[in-house]
Formats: sequence, C-alpha cells, structure tokens
Amino acid sequence: MKKITVIAPATVANVVCGFDCLGFAIKKPFDKITVSTIKERNTIRIKHLDDFNLPTEANQNVAGKAVMAMLEKIKQKHYGHELEWIENIGFQIEIKKGIKPGSGIGSSAASAVGVIVALNELLGKPFCQNELLEFALAGEELASQGRHADNIAPCLFGGFTLVRSVEPLDIVKLEFPTLWATVVHPQIEIKTSEARKILPQKIPLKTAIKAWSNLGAFVSALSKGDYELLARSLEDEIVEPVRKRLIPHFDQLKEAGLKAGAIGGGISGSGPSVFMLSKSQKTAQKVAKKMSEVLRKTEIPFKVYVSEIDVEGAKVIS
Repeated sequence: MKKITVIAPATVANVVCGFDCLGFAIKKPFDKITVSTIKERNTIRIKHLDDFNLPTEANQNVAGKAVMAMLEKIKQKHYGHELEWIENIGFQIEIKKGIKPGSGIGSSAASAVGVIVALNELLGKPFCQNELLEFALAGEELASQGRHADNIAPCLFGGFTLVRSVEPLDIVKLEFPTLWATVVHPQIEIKTSEARKILPQKIPLKTAIKAWSNLGAFVSALSKGDYELLARSLEDEIVEPVRKRLIPHFDQLKEAGLKAGAIGGGISGSGPSVFMLSKSQKTAQKVAKKMSEVLRKTEIPFKVYVSEIDVEGAKVIS
C-alpha cells in the first residue's frame, strides 16, 4: 500500500483587473491532502479531517471528481502494464482543509489540485502539469459551475498566472517582483455560483477597453517591477462595484489598506475575502493591523493572513 501527502495553497483570483484570468498563490492558509491505496477495487473513499461537512460521495466532492477524471483518462489512454494494477485497488482521500469553503481564496481549487498532485505522485508521475490542470478543473467545475482556472492555475504552478484560454487550456506563468499579500477573511460565506449571478451581462465598450488596458498594464508592471504602474492598474469598474455589496464594510477595508501603504487590492475571487498587495512584509503587517481595526468595530468575526507570494504551488511533503 502507498500513501502521498500534499499541501495545496490558497489563491487570490481576479486580482481586481483580471476577472476570470489572473491569480496568484499565497503560502498560507493551505489544505493538506493525503491519498493512499486501499484493497477495495474501483473505490474512491473520501474522509474529511475538519468540521465543514463537505460531501464524501466522490461524484459530489471536488477532490473526488478530479480523481475520477484522472482515472477515466488512464482507462482511455491504455497506459499498459505499468498501471494495470490500478484496476485491482481503490483510493482513500483524506482532506484537512485549512481554507474555509466559500472564503474567496480558492478552497475548492486547493482540494482539486492537491488531490491530483498527490495521486499523480503516487502513480509515478504519468501526467504532465497541463494534464493535471485539466483533471483539477473537472473538480473545480463542480464548485463554480463553470470552467474557471484562475484559482487552479496558481495553486498548481505557484506565483502569478494568466489564463489565456480554457478551451483549450493555455496558462501563462508571469514574472513578478517582491510582493506580500494581506488577506482579510470576514467569516461569512459567499458561494462562487451565487456571486456570478449578479454580474452584468453587458458592459459599455468604453468600460471594456479600460479593463483591457489595466490588465495589460498590470502584466507589464509585474514583469518590470513597476510598483507605481501596478497601483494604477489595480482598478475595476465592472465586477467590484457589483460584488462589493456582498461584503460588509468593503470600502472601509480597502481604504484602510491603502492608507496603511498598500499598493492596491480588492475582492479576492468572489469574496468575502479582501486582499491588498504591498512591497514588504513590514507594510503588509501594518496593512493587516489597520484593516483588522475596521472589523473589530463590528460584530463580524474574521481571520487575517499575511504572506509572501507562494512560488511553488501545491507540493508533496511526504
């Protein structure tokens, strides 16, 4: 019997100006996922080591769906004698989530990516990263009800990623300077599928042009380490004005972060988490303090994370 354990990091998607295409990974929080073989043929058993009451049926769980996609691919490709043993065993998946579901920092993506990285390692790495991305996306689709790779890509590859296309998948890893992220997570839940329903279906051409310009400038600023251009690029007139209504005290949180010295920031994914980017750890911690002060004046419980950008993505730890 074999066993592999992986940690999969939280991620910030959209990054204000890159709706559905930009994302980056942070070092904490993270999910811890262990995949082991069991002597139960064609079985996928899921065990949760947390209190989030997520489904344990494979076809209703993001990790389970991702594993099912990989195993189906193995059958289709007929890998031959080296993987024939898979037909006579099953797999147990143990998930300890450090990323709360509905937090807006890639909870479902971490589960999907973590389990796929672990299973690929257990099988002797028959698949490349682009193939792993497809399997993880099958799990993410269950959670978000659409093919969105802006959390999955940075969780798998690490760093900043740009999703140029999902049909077919085309992921671009981006160069970036030293950056620290502050993430404030009000302890309320916003489901991605629900947050998508309130988005505008049509936008003025002038607004779209401005959005494209900001995204292009942001990518350029990352590669050149131009913090001032980064700050100017972190604006959104399409998604943020609509979704911020779902997040209590969003404007105050963002203003507090900027006044504390952050480069810029906004809604992480579909919320409710709010992120800010800073040049240094010292500034990021100051930003965390000032943003925390906003929520301490309310009755809303919250968590705060300060982290460097995670350049590794999901990784095997044992």
